[in-house]
Amino acid sequence: MSKTIYIAGLGLIGASMALGIKRDHPEYEILGYNRSKPSREIALERGMIDRATDDFASFAPLADIIILTLPIKQTVAFIQELASLNLKEGVLISDAGSTKSAIVNAAEENFVGKSVRFVGGHPMAGSHKTGAASADVNLFENAYYIFTPSSLTTSDTLEEMKNLLSGLHARFIEIDAAEHDKVTSQVSHFPHILASGLMEQTALYAREHELAGRFAAGGFRDMTRIAESEPGIWTSILLSNRETIIERIEDFKGRLDEIGQAIKDEDEGQIWNFFNQAREQRQAMEIHKRGGVDSSFDLYVDVPDEEDVILRILELLRGTSLVNIHINEENREDVHGILQISFKNAQDLERAEQVITENTDYTVVIK
Repeated sequence: MSKTIYIAGLGLIGASMALGIKRDHPEYEILGYNRSKPSREIALERGMIDRATDDFASFAPLADIIILTLPIKQTVAFIQELASLNLKEGVLISDAGSTKSAIVNAAEENFVGKSVRFVGGHPMAGSHKTGAASADVNLFENAYYIFTPSSLTTSDTLEEMKNLLSGLHARFIEIDAAEHDKVTSQVSHFPHILASGLMEQTALYAREHELAGRFAAGGFRDMTRIAESEPGIWTSILLSNRETIIERIEDFKGRLDEIGQAIKDEDEGQIWNFFNQAREQRQAMEIHKRGGVDSSFDLYVDVPDEEDVILRILELLRGTSLVNIHINEENREDVHGILQISFKNAQDLERAEQVITENTDYTVVIK
């Protein structure tokens, strides 16, 4: 049976979601809202959606399912607007916000007594790219798609959402909204604060110590990559999860003070334990497995400093979808650099390892 799906927000997430829905449900009509005209036009031209509007309220009464893929503050505002509209009986509403408590609370307050089903949603996938032009049908592949049920979530709500989003090839999981915000504050939100703080500190330090900028290589680059994230999104996230994030900041201050004191005291044992414990804990975490924020499958190749070596490897991988490529060669002490190649799935990773190993004498490592 055909359904009408309304996606409000045709950025990277919303447009990629539309592609995923189209993949498994080509018979569904997908309506799209976006304030800016370019994303609407791109989404229509590329067949992501069937109709578009810049008037949010105009399409809402037509929809069987409405998904708000917007900044958190705007999501809450649109929930309030939806509560005043004449929507279909039993309409299913969800969102894609990075924090959940504020959104779930807004839905429960505004939709109480109405024939509306609501479940919070958070697809844990993304990119530094933005807009409908960057949409990728495989963006969510094997990544966690979190549902946070509410008092408005009926027994059939989750199954209907999972069926709708089957073409995303995501891993669906259900958790409480408050617990979601606590977990993501530690593993997603707080790391962005650290990355931006470290970037700011280093930029200021480099004014007096110019070589600090020049010597910032692999480790620094990996730690600060997410500092390039869109500031408006992260301002909204932090302000919608204030108490939990502040608690994480205070906790980390204490940990910095502890290692700082150990250095002052020249406590070699405590310093060694500090690094060793972190190493063991990281190795024990599921951080190396697919599923989570910005996760991918990474291959590392020791490559010599020779002309066209990168082109040779890329030629071997022709036809394989790559997520990213890093060349970590600054400050190396030998003739080899490290080529880091990220893939979307385990099959592409395994194929790449086999092809490179069989056709070169380079050392290949999977992490």
